[in-house]
Amino acid sequence: MKRSILYMICGGLLSLTACKKTIDLYPESNLNTGTYYSNLTELTAGLTACYNGLQTPLNTEWALTELRSDNTMQRDPGSSNNDNTEFNALDMFMPSTTNTWIYDYWKATYSNIRNANIVLEKLGVVYDSTKGETEFKAINLPIEDADRKRLAGEALIIRAHHYFNMVRLFGGVFLIPRSISPKEAKTINRSSRESIYKFIVADLTAAKDAMPTTKYTQMAAADKGRVTGYTAKGMLAKVYLTMGNKSAAIPLLTDVKDNSGYGLESNYTNVFSTSNEVNKEILFTVRFKAGGLGLGSPFANWFAPYSSQTNVINGDGKGWNYPTREIDTLVLLPNSDPRRSTLIGTYTVSKFPLYVKKFFSPVTIANDAENDWPVLRYSDILLMLAEAQGFNANSMALINMVHTRGGQNPELIEIDSQQEFEEALAQERRIEFAFENQRFFDLVRFNTTLNTIKAIEVMQKHFENEFATHYKNYASLTLDDLKARVTTEKLLLPIPQTELDTNPEFGIPQNPGY
Repeated sequence: MKRSILYMICGGLLSLTACKKTIDLYPESNLNTGTYYSNLTELTAGLTACYNGLQTPLNTEWALTELRSDNTMQRDPGSSNNDNTEFNALDMFMPSTTNTWIYDYWKATYSNIRNANIVLEKLGVVYDSTKGETEFKAINLPIEDADRKRLAGEALIIRAHHYFNMVRLFGGVFLIPRSISPKEAKTINRSSRESIYKFIVADLTAAKDAMPTTKYTQMAAADKGRVTGYTAKGMLAKVYLTMGNKSAAIPLLTDVKDNSGYGLESNYTNVFSTSNEVNKEILFTVRFKAGGLGLGSPFANWFAPYSSQTNVINGDGKGWNYPTREIDTLVLLPNSDPRRSTLIGTYTVSKFPLYVKKFFSPVTIANDAENDWPVLRYSDILLMLAEAQGFNANSMALINMVHTRGGQNPELIEIDSQQEFEEALAQERRIEFAFENQRFFDLVRFNTTLNTIKAIEVMQKHFENEFATHYKNYASLTLDDLKARVTTEKLLLPIPQTELDTNPEFGIPQNPGY
């Protein structure tokens, strides 16, 4: 039986993938979290491991987000392949509690939360649940206070990022703000959503207050790609929007917009170019590095057309994350959106000709692409500010800044009502962030903060649009059956069954509907 993730986060040596280890003064076999992380070099190595640890959850995240939105769907409904069967279940809002992709995401996320916890503990960072504050305690390490706060802020942002995704996907999860023992793990149950959000806000608030807010234009080249105080502000604003607190988001977003030195790239394609990484639009990204180092991106191969052999990419493609006809039509009609050439590729020989092109670059080794994966971009700051401000001239100007970047698109037609504004904003976000794992979260957020765009309504309409050409190919599946699966309960994923089975006496509750 697989071990519960609670046992996996109880400690252990933090992985130092792609980091230089200091082993000349101490036998490597004796390295552990009690003897390591005693100076700036070692703490920086631990933080690098946290950055590298962002990759593994991302390998699964697309299947829990984009595949459960109206942007993509499972390529082959008739396949009995185990991966495809589990993708089908996610696509149709019927995953089992033993779905491998859900468990892999859960496991990888908590593994990196553990990594961040270890670094934060060494830096004297403690979460006080009573006060709802993340605090800095005295430490006895040879490290300057500025370095301490910068490293801690970066680790806090990474930890908050993971918990923000977890609470939006699963609801209340296990709140683990520090290393714990196996015995203690058996006493921990799920926390409420409110407690998780309180924790996320505390971490991001501490990060934004502790970290320097160096303008992008003044950053050293070696620091670009790292999260900053402005990253913390942008992420905290998105958390506030998700919580329905627009007024708290506005000053944070305004600060980033006006003072951060970040900005829009003049051309949409440039944002994702492997020759223009960590550009002025990128506030937070998951870095990948090609070259046979074990740090390359798999998505170029995973998303390339199935059985295209070497005609599209070296090493063939899996055809996963297949774009819907809806998203393709949206960026083609009535006037072709110039972003389409970056978003979607076409391989006409295939039965399934469309593929996600956004994270595509030629590879020498299969599953070893260079493409980074953005988490927070400057265009997101602008569109979140429009969302927070509501329907007015300033908000429309922000949407048009993104829509028309570099003169690529004509301005949006005149918007005359709150409903039209909400629809225009939702559509702009859908295209701008297509395949970046944001659409599902947007739909759920709009379900509570906007009046006309609702996740259930959108997904039921998606099934209607794609039923005749795709979903009807499932045996014994009617459109009404499919639409009935999209419920408020099923907007959350199930807690992996392993967690429930490991400690049945404690009574860890499953999400309703599973």
